[in-house]
Amino acid sequence: MSEAIQEPVVEQTDESLELEVGSKVSEDVPTTSKVEDAPAEIEKLFVNYLDVDLFDDIRKVSIEELLHSEVTEEVPQEEQDRYLSTFSDISEREIITGRVIGMNENEILIDIGFKSEGIIKRDEFAEDALPSVGEKLDVYLEKMEDESGKTVLSKEKADFLRRWTKLREVHETGEIISGRIVRRIKGGMVVDLDGVQAFLPGSQIDVRPVKDFDKYIDTDMDLRVVKFNEFRKNVVVSHKAILEESLAVQRDELFNKLEIGSIMEGRVKNITDFGVFVDLGGIDGLLHITDLSWGRVNHPSELIDLDDTLTVKIIDFDKDKKRVSLGLKQLTPHPWENVEESYPEGTKISGKIVSMTNYGSFIEIEPGIEGLIHVSEMSWTQHVKNPSEMFSLGDEIEAIVLAVDTEERKISLGVKQLQADPWDQIEEKYIVGTVVKGKIINVTQFGAFVELEDGIDGLIHVSDLSWTKIVRHPKEIIEKGKEVEVRVLEVSRDNRRIALGLKQIKDDPWPELVKQFETGKEVEGDVVRVLDKGIILMLDHDVEGIIPFDRQTKRQRKALPLKYKPGQKISSVVMEVRPEDKKVILFLEELSNNKPSKKDDIQDYLNNQESPAAEKIEIPTEANEETESDIEAAEE
Repeated sequence: MSEAIQEPVVEQTDESLELEVGSKVSEDVPTTSKVEDAPAEIEKLFVNYLDVDLFDDIRKVSIEELLHSEVTEEVPQEEQDRYLSTFSDISEREIITGRVIGMNENEILIDIGFKSEGIIKRDEFAEDALPSVGEKLDVYLEKMEDESGKTVLSKEKADFLRRWTKLREVHETGEIISGRIVRRIKGGMVVDLDGVQAFLPGSQIDVRPVKDFDKYIDTDMDLRVVKFNEFRKNVVVSHKAILEESLAVQRDELFNKLEIGSIMEGRVKNITDFGVFVDLGGIDGLLHITDLSWGRVNHPSELIDLDDTLTVKIIDFDKDKKRVSLGLKQLTPHPWENVEESYPEGTKISGKIVSMTNYGSFIEIEPGIEGLIHVSEMSWTQHVKNPSEMFSLGDEIEAIVLAVDTEERKISLGVKQLQADPWDQIEEKYIVGTVVKGKIINVTQFGAFVELEDGIDGLIHVSDLSWTKIVRHPKEIIEKGKEVEVRVLEVSRDNRRIALGLKQIKDDPWPELVKQFETGKEVEGDVVRVLDKGIILMLDHDVEGIIPFDRQTKRQRKALPLKYKPGQKISSVVMEVRPEDKKVILFLEELSNNKPSKKDDIQDYLNNQESPAAEKIEIPTEANEETESDIEAAEE
């Protein structure tokens, strides 16, 4: 409207004006005339022409009318749609359709209806699968404009996004899809789902454990999407889920047919420490290790291998929990049914040591039947403290059946019974009083053990080592590993003991020593130790003498060790000889208030000497006990 009220501005050349005017006023103006020749006439004619023809059908509108008028003009819908179609509704990160309009060495040009063409890198296409010019493609719009102002597209991302959307729908609906296993990784396989890689765990390949994963590479497999992580772009698939669905129907049918005691055939699908899982054709049954054999089984793999076909017995099942307990040993009779007839007492058997304890060894006579060899039944002569001294686990040995208890299912065995008991003839072989030779094999506080022959030992008690010397430990007289001559003092077949004596090789010297150490005789000896009760001296012939303290006060007795020291020689008088105690009682004048000088006076002194009970000198009847207490007191 505004254009209609403006005056036209005409800028024309002389030539154009001549042609235009000539076409309109040819009747009044010769065509051969020029404007230069008649400018006034032409101008007049042109103005008259505009006034008459050009503005006859135009309505003139003033500015005020234009501002205050309300003009409503409806546009047809067809015109609106055609107008809106000229605009492109395009945004980044979505799939759009474009048309190939060209390509070069590195890029493919795509027209997507935007102000500029989009580009796709040529390496997104295989050389033998390049699109042709004019072909329409679904592409992914990465950037409207990059640094150089180009619109960046991607065919690969478009395919991935389209496939990803499809996988989301498959996961939601539970649809089964097909994928190709491309390679193996830790824990499973990588599957190509038409451009999207998914993870197939090893445990989800089959209902049975898979041994060889490589055989699945480059093979197609039906799968179900079991995990779909939109954020991490992570997809987990399973083939086992599909198999289990098909097995569920079979499982229900089998459970309806199961009966306790029925016998079925199955295949071993897994072996564990506690048993074997057997596939019964849709149902997995557990064959516990205790139901494999009547005998001892340390691990199921000792008897069964993976994929073995077994005939088993249904011993129990739970339909609600879908559990089945199987038995293999139940197909054979219990071995203890006729054990008394098969292994009566005195039967010689052979078997393998299957278990060892501190009290004996268990021997497997046959599967399901074991016997115990107690440590006391392993040797006639050797004192066995642990079976490991005689045997090792897995040893094949022979034994004799000693007793059978069918109620407790116990069999007592013996090994030593395979040989004669050497103690049966021991009293005839080692007669009391005879002198024998042996080797010192052990020395203890109370004596020494002498090996007389293989398995036969005798004991020399500490009191039988010396006639005169008070032996505080056997090692003072004898040494381990040395050979000695000893006299047989006692033999007990029932107690299996032989008492030996070393001092008995020689005669008892005390009858002569009594004469040598007569009462009143002055003798000299070396101080061995000073005790609370007296001073111990070492006299001739390894005889110990004791000078008892008389009426010494405690203070005087404490001072005596400073006056009398070990190794110091002292002369004293013999007061009494006691062979049973291996002691000679001596008298030292300076330690007594009474001073007997003659033999008779000394005897009278001994007979009449009376002291308070607390001050009496006691010589115990057992010299060994007195000596040990004296040593402890001296050391303290």
